[in-house]
Amino acid sequence: MKISARNMLNGKVKSINEGSVNNEVVIELSPGVEITSVVTKASCENLGLVVGGDAYAIIKASNVMVAVD
Repeated sequence: MKISARNMLNGKVKSINEGSVNNEVVIELSPGVEITSVVTKASCENLGLVVGGDAYAIIKASNVMVAVD
């Protein structure tokens, strides 16, 4: 796989919470470190995402916001 995004994190699919149109996919990068993405159900099926399977979180953004309260 070749991709222009610089931020590519690999991990295992921890959970897939199915919705009517979109699925929430949680990828565990390391024990206790997770990242969550919302993708369409069709994309989830096309990628063959399953709990326990390998996956990449690929982040391509101009801005990343950080906030504290």
